[in-house]
Amino acid sequence: MQFFKVKTVEETFALIEEKIPAIRQTEVRGLEEALHYILAEPVIAKENVPSFDRSTVDGYAVRARDTYGSSESMPGFLTIAGEVKMGEVPTAKVGPGDAVYVPTGGMLPVGSDSVIMIEHCEDVDQLLNTYKQVAPGENVIRAGEDIKKGETILTPGVKLRPQELGALASLGVSAVTVYRKLKVGYLSSGDEIVPYQTQALLEGQIRDINYLTIAGLANEWNVDVIYGGIVRDDYQEFQQQARELYEQVDCLILSGGSSVGAKDYTTEVIQSLGDPGVFVHGISIKPGKPTILAMANRKPVIGLPGHPASAMIIFKLFGERILRKLKGEVLERKPERIFAKITKNIPSSMGRSDYIRVRLFEKEGEWWAEPIIGKSGLITTLVKSDGIVEISSEKEGISQGDFVPVIASR
Repeated sequence: MQFFKVKTVEETFALIEEKIPAIRQTEVRGLEEALHYILAEPVIAKENVPSFDRSTVDGYAVRARDTYGSSESMPGFLTIAGEVKMGEVPTAKVGPGDAVYVPTGGMLPVGSDSVIMIEHCEDVDQLLNTYKQVAPGENVIRAGEDIKKGETILTPGVKLRPQELGALASLGVSAVTVYRKLKVGYLSSGDEIVPYQTQALLEGQIRDINYLTIAGLANEWNVDVIYGGIVRDDYQEFQQQARELYEQVDCLILSGGSSVGAKDYTTEVIQSLGDPGVFVHGISIKPGKPTILAMANRKPVIGLPGHPASAMIIFKLFGERILRKLKGEVLERKPERIFAKITKNIPSSMGRSDYIRVRLFEKEGEWWAEPIIGKSGLITTLVKSDGIVEISSEKEGISQGDFVPVIASR
């Protein structure tokens, strides 16, 4: 085998996609304990969300046509026929010329098709003055408009973010089947490496800070880490400790000894752990060129450069992708924070910052952000979104094709 024949970044990503398998073991977890786990089974809605027509604002339930022509200069007049209390089925009905008070989230009374916001009307001795007309369906979410009974709301491989948990909770789901939590092992190598707690360094010694940075990243990704300590530059000792750690974990991470020096045993040690062995030894990237990626009996092994900055960059770039693939997550290459082109015009009001949920996609080498259009009360707009675009308060909107900052969510 010829080592140190570098791969490009894209070749490395393709090899990770091709060679890293997903774990198969699953477990059932309550929603409160399922954050950042990967869903292993589809979730099908057993009911509509919401289960009834409800108001999205405080206001008055009306027939939209009864408000037509209403304005500040020429208000309309409706008779207040009652009110809706939260959590109760309305007893009042809306007939021609009637209005019924309804709070945000309250059930719409029979006969109404819209809600006029409380700030656009005035109660004058049970006579409602309306200063704005509303359209049918305005300020209303219909039964099943968010989630329809029988709809597949989430598919296997989805990472359970807070918004997915919210969608599940809205359906009355209390537990889900997820892939179990990963366990990775970390082992440092090098005669010069000493524990990071060492106070007085001898000449030539270096504290092992890589363990803290690499384990910290893995913990952020909901992965447990077993620390295997520090091994000297001795093949037999290195191989023995690597083997012992390898047997306990789903993925083994080795730091240091990944280049081609006389005492760099990492490649030999990895090859000894099992077939098929190393598939990347060297990536056309700076820093981090002497990186090793391997598969040993269906377990990934990662050989990181010893330099702290290189190790962290490589682990963030490639290690995270390996672990996400191993966890069973369906992967799409979407950045965390980028500038993308907006797909359509979005109006906004001066003096107010607007935050628009968007879906990210790549087209002809450029990232595009497609607004997720939906009423603010719909949890599914969060589930479908990849991030948020801010329209700052000094702007009157954005135009199709503009580059906009996107804060991506995972």
